Amino acid sequence: MGNKLNKHALYSDETKNYRNPAEPRTGDTVTIWFRTGREDVDAVFLISRELRIRMNKYKSEGLFDYYEIPLLVGKKTIHYYFEIYKGENRYFYNEQGVTRDLQEGYSFGIVPNFSTPDWAKGAVMYQIYVDRFYNGDKDNDVENGEYIYIQEPVERVEDWDTFPKPMDVRSFYGGDLQGILDKLDYLQELGIEVIYMNPIFVSPSNHKYDTQDYDYIDPHFTVIKNDGGETLSPGDFDNRHATKYIQRVVNKENLEASNAFFAHFVEEVHKRGMRIILDGVFNHCGSFNKWLDRERFYESDSSYEKGAYITANSPYRNFFKFNNEHDWPYNEFYDGWWGHDTLPKLCYEESDELLVYILGVARKWLRPPYSVDGWRLDVAADLGFSNEYNHKFWRMFRKAVKAINPDAVIYAEHYGNPKTWLKGDQWDSVMNYDAFMEPLTWYLTGMEKHSDEFRPDMLNNKHAFVSGMLYNMATFYMPSLQIAMNQLSNHDHSRFLTRTNHKVGRVGHLGPEAASQEVQPCVMREAVAFQMTWPGAPTLYYGDEAGVCGFTDPDNRRTYPWGREDQQMLQFHKEMIRIHKENPVCKEGSCKFITTCEKLIAYGRFDAREQLVVILNNQEEQVEADVAVWEVNVPEDALMEQLMLTWWEDFSTEPVEYTVVGRNLYVQMPPYSALILRTKKEK
Repeated sequence: MGNKLNKHALYSDETKNYRNPAEPRTGDTVTIWFRTGREDVDAVFLISRELRIRMNKYKSEGLFDYYEIPLLVGKKTIHYYFEIYKGENRYFYNEQGVTRDLQEGYSFGIVPNFSTPDWAKGAVMYQIYVDRFYNGDKDNDVENGEYIYIQEPVERVEDWDTFPKPMDVRSFYGGDLQGILDKLDYLQELGIEVIYMNPIFVSPSNHKYDTQDYDYIDPHFTVIKNDGGETLSPGDFDNRHATKYIQRVVNKENLEASNAFFAHFVEEVHKRGMRIILDGVFNHCGSFNKWLDRERFYESDSSYEKGAYITANSPYRNFFKFNNEHDWPYNEFYDGWWGHDTLPKLCYEESDELLVYILGVARKWLRPPYSVDGWRLDVAADLGFSNEYNHKFWRMFRKAVKAINPDAVIYAEHYGNPKTWLKGDQWDSVMNYDAFMEPLTWYLTGMEKHSDEFRPDMLNNKHAFVSGMLYNMATFYMPSLQIAMNQLSNHDHSRFLTRTNHKVGRVGHLGPEAASQEVQPCVMREAVAFQMTWPGAPTLYYGDEAGVCGFTDPDNRRTYPWGREDQQMLQFHKEMIRIHKENPVCKEGSCKFITTCEKLIAYGRFDAREQLVVILNNQEEQVEADVAVWEVNVPEDALMEQLMLTWWEDFSTEPVEYTVVGRNLYVQMPPYSALILRTKKEK
């Protein structure tokens, strides 16, 4: 045994491959494993703040030795890392890999009693911006001049293929829940397992992040049972005269019919074995909200309590923070989120009634007859007026949700380190910007995720990519990482395909046509190959699979191009989703970046039975890959079969065989290509 440690052989993680049970409960004995090179180390210790225990070598297999240790799980989180000795040298191993420094901040962790739903681990999700997906019922469409929103009349867009305007929030294309029902066959054929919809509660905007009524689904998205009233006359900007809108969304008969339609909608989706996640906006509501009633829709309706804008005696007075106590009736001096008077900030600290109401909303939609499968929480870290209260609220929210359905999932929109919310007592996981969308975008396109900046120094910067991914992934415990929403695009950022053209700017400056000019579908195919083979829940933004382009919002909210899909891109997504679903290691396998040349990214997903290797060449020239596949348990001299090869013009799923030479794989990688290989099992 030489003096040089084989650092690339060292490995452990928080998956069930190196920890059993992977999500232990208080009182469980958990077994932890650590891998080293065969006969390569003198000793391995597991270290936490409370103990330092020498691990036992329990087996040698192939090129590796495996060490193990049992631990009794109490009530507190256990942070641990590994200490390795070879001769006089000491090394540490944590979530960043091998280090000579201690770096306790990157320790592995066991959070007792924290588990995330198995159905969400690696689930293929599909985000739908409902107004832009498909118009299944034209009778519920918003009409021209139906009401005033942000000082202008709303409009019904007649041409489905029209580009969104730079100020788009009051333009409606007519997409609805019937449209989603009409396209369930399409979603099933694509391979979708979970539908996540942007908000669908009553709201005056097309994005619906300004909730008007948390108790009802917007009838413009469902069914209008009893229509009537008038749209506003030209020049009339008084919403009290918007009697058609008031009839549609204030009349209880219409609202109850809308909720009944939604119950039917969920039932139909569940019949297909698919699940539904709702978007909850609980940091703020909208100025149209019945609790505030700035537009005075509810003021004269005796079936509703008076809004806090209307009178200081409103039962909702303490739902909001008013800054002038002497301006009723019609007090417009309330706190708005980021100063927006259309988005009144909800004041939980001053209102136990508001807290009870919102927790009731969280429970309501999880119960029959709706029985949705989880929540995505908008700007979740902003809720409340202090960080202390924010955490307190989400703890109560989690208890409320899990008491109704322990298998319901809780996602949060969050930028930055989420770890203080992901300790098993608040959120389950997040929309994965920092450990997925952002670093992958920089590496493959050199673009910022809004298309606001192009940095050539970040394009193909392997060191920045790998270190960024490892650093940000270390902020997750494994239960959260395995279900994290891994998106390339969504409603808040430019479409990924548009980022491949390196054009900096927004639609108001560049125009919508520029978003699809000089795009590189080959780069997007690399991104999708990564998305479908990386830990987490690959989440498509509607239309990405059909080649939709767009700068950041509102241009990213274009309609789905029914009948005009990019068929090559669509077929590629179907094949990649199939590969993801047919290979269990894509969902719960271990993951390791593999040593290769500086110009390539390679990694493996693996367990004791299966190994997948993924190689990306994001450059104009062909590169010879020398990939150390042994690092991810690929046996010496093994045969590997091709599951997917992409290149500049096209892709192939032909089952080509590759032979590992000794411990390494040698393969020619075409320009702008992705290669996915699986170890061929012996017959």
